[in-house]
Amino acid sequence: MAADSDHPHHGPRVEDDALVRGRGQFVDDVEKQGVAHAVFVRSPYAHAGIVSISPDEALKAPGVLGVLTAADLEGIGSVTRHPPIPGRGGAKAIFSHRPCLAARKVMHVGEAVAMVVADSLTQALDAAELVAVDYEELPAIVDARDALKPDAPRLHDDIAGNLAVDYPGPVDDPENVAAVEEIIGSAAHVARVTVVQQRMIMAPMETRGGTASFDGRTGRYTLRVCSQGAGPMRDMLAAIMGIDRQMLRVITEDVGGAFGLKSGAYPEYPVLLAAAKKYGRKVHWMASRSEAFNSDNQGRDNVTTGELALDADGRFLALRARQIQNLGAYVASAGIQLATHNFARCFPAMYNIPKLDIGVQCVYTNTLPTGPYRGAGRPEANYLVERLVDEAARVSGIDKVAIRRRNLIPASAIPFRTAMGATFDSGEFPAIFDKALALADIERFTDRRRESAEQGRLRGLGISCFLEHSGGVPNEGAWLTFPGNGSLVVSLNVGNTGQGHATVYTRLVADRLAVDPALVKHRQGDSDFEIKGWPSVASRSTITAGTAVVRTVEAMLEKGRALAAQLLEADEKDIAYRRGLFEVVGTDRSIGLFDLAAKAAEMKDKGEIAESLDTRRDVDTPQTFPNGCHIAEVEIEPETGEVAVVGYYAVDDCGTVLDHTLAHGQVHGGIAQGLGQVLLENAVYDGSSGQLVTGSFMDYAMPRAHNMPSLLRDDSHPVPATTNPLGVKGVGEAGTTASLAAIMNAIADAVPAAAHMDMPATMEKVWRACQGMEIPRRFEADA
Repeated sequence: MAADSDHPHHGPRVEDDALVRGRGQFVDDVEKQGVAHAVFVRSPYAHAGIVSISPDEALKAPGVLGVLTAADLEGIGSVTRHPPIPGRGGAKAIFSHRPCLAARKVMHVGEAVAMVVADSLTQALDAAELVAVDYEELPAIVDARDALKPDAPRLHDDIAGNLAVDYPGPVDDPENVAAVEEIIGSAAHVARVTVVQQRMIMAPMETRGGTASFDGRTGRYTLRVCSQGAGPMRDMLAAIMGIDRQMLRVITEDVGGAFGLKSGAYPEYPVLLAAAKKYGRKVHWMASRSEAFNSDNQGRDNVTTGELALDADGRFLALRARQIQNLGAYVASAGIQLATHNFARCFPAMYNIPKLDIGVQCVYTNTLPTGPYRGAGRPEANYLVERLVDEAARVSGIDKVAIRRRNLIPASAIPFRTAMGATFDSGEFPAIFDKALALADIERFTDRRRESAEQGRLRGLGISCFLEHSGGVPNEGAWLTFPGNGSLVVSLNVGNTGQGHATVYTRLVADRLAVDPALVKHRQGDSDFEIKGWPSVASRSTITAGTAVVRTVEAMLEKGRALAAQLLEADEKDIAYRRGLFEVVGTDRSIGLFDLAAKAAEMKDKGEIAESLDTRRDVDTPQTFPNGCHIAEVEIEPETGEVAVVGYYAVDDCGTVLDHTLAHGQVHGGIAQGLGQVLLENAVYDGSSGQLVTGSFMDYAMPRAHNMPSLLRDDSHPVPATTNPLGVKGVGEAGTTASLAAIMNAIADAVPAAAHMDMPATMEKVWRACQGMEIPRRFEADA
């Protein structure tokens, strides 16, 4: 597909050649010679006091260097690092202390209590079995609703009622709460739903791991680790360890998937660093898949009740939502942020809903922490809205297409300020809606439904209009350097975990400078670059880092014009940059970009100028609002409950598209993860013991190729953002955000009894919903 004219598409991803040839450098691709191996001893209980830990037998085992417990981590603080979140009535969020190694009690299955270090992995594994831990089991709670009950045991001594925060929305306004209550109480129609976002195992291809070292001469640590940004990871770990951040270097090379899982620090990393210092060896740890199931952050896990008030004509008047979010045993990186601010700022999606009342209770339980997972609050909000809109169509008797079209925010109302305080700066929601309907050939759906019925199958169509906010933390930096030999390097803080950063940013620089993209290289993954910014989350990379690249190129060219004027003996106002040359306008005098860079480096070395053309800048970029409409068609076999997504149609406004191939890939990947949540995935804890029942891929169902839609069409409707120079909005989470409601609404359209079904829509659930229906009889031709 052709790219937008201002940003031509240049060919395949530049990262792929090395990866498909097996030349990637992932966490476990570490030189093993002389490296010690770590294995963690983890709790088999969800909630228990620690009576004693005895490493004596383990220390006698062959090859063992030592066993670390909490007593060896003096000076290392809580892993929890989270910005403050305001609660109702002026209260503040309460954050539990999360130790790197549990000392007094364990709060979830898989919490680490000790770490064994040995010469080999086999020796460390054997010795870990010899660490004797005496536990006193305590009652466990896995459901956040149970944790809020008056008779629930207090899980953290300093947190009453197991409640971290009762979030009232971006503005704590009792008058607004009362106004929404009055509107709902007097409305002609009120749609009500309760939706469950089940707990998700994130399961990237590469599990977590790291290699730590310590330089005794300089007192400096190094951690080679998978992350979504080496600089932010360094800053978090330095704060946890209580050291100056200059005394820690974090390196991240290739990352085999992240989805938010690898954005923050984990308890294992400071322990690895402490071990490297104590034993004077590099110490390596790589989680097994079963270990990852019991130690990684997990996703979603919330229950939301929503109410949507309509007038007699089907116009939306007010929406109220109350969510209970299961935080797990501790607050993960951004764990409360995504459940509160991320969730609330998505309302009212693409619809004009004048009044909103959004509240969230964040609750501690004896489960793994829930953290950012693709979408991180956005899928939850949009899923609720679209399930409510379908319910509104049912209770009002208005067609589901008509009721949506009637309430979409018109293009003439943009910029649109929402009741949540956000301003949608750009968007053409009705046009996108109509484009999606046309792409899905909705006028012929009745024919397709009849054809399915002739085969004894049920067919349904689901619509999901969505809007999300992208960008997250606004500050991000970039660094341009000229190493010589006619080349240019763009170095960034944001981490590439499969998005194609080396493709996008080198070509962006090459386009801006009108040079061959092959001359531009991309670097990332080293905190020593000292580039300001945050991890690659919230579809923020192209918005924030892209803006930083543009501004850094502009700053470099400004320096270049001044130096070119000096060298070409011209006035700076007469210097223009075109086609890789600084030219004196109206003459044949010029100097090439790379020649000027080499001359600038030479002059700086001689002290003749203060700066070379090497340039770094960091900038703040406001949030953007990607949006779109996705439509799913499903076909259901009523005798078995099997659901097939036979058609999926997506129209997305991600702003200016820099690379259509990458944008398509992001949408398709998001749809795959959304489809997995809708039909298959479900992390289940035993209600009495707190054990993770779905602790392997034998019990936790992942989507496979055959589960994907047999027909998938996606198109773009780019309306450039007005808040950044590229006009980009982000696309990484669109597929997941939109697909949940699209597929679930399609199932409910095919099987009305599934209108209030919770995800995942398993074969058994769908089969049960089909019972009592008038099932179409399969048409059989005469023999």
